[in-house]
Amino acid sequence: MSTDDREIEVYKPPIYMPGAKVQSKKNIRNDGTMMGKEIGEVVVKKGDIGYVRDIGVYLQQFYIYAVEFVDRNSIVGMRGRELIDLENPEARP
Repeated sequence: MSTDDREIEVYKPPIYMPGAKVQSKKNIRNDGTMMGKEIGEVVVKKGDIGYVRDIGVYLQQFYIYAVEFVDRNSIVGMRGRELIDLENPEARP
């Protein structure tokens, strides 16, 4: 698999830790992994604020952050580049 312009993230520590307050940089659509939502339906809007609950790994290359969006009553898996750290703005990816 080609990593194109992305480095293998798991060689470094995660950008965010559980409990971190984050904000979505863009609209996120359902890719088919969220039950009860149509594929393509917006599940997170740009500017939504959430909290990192857990960290997983995808394809043994990328961190996936389970972000709880309390106002939307949902948990969505997101990449670090899709998030802004609201607690430490200087640490943005």
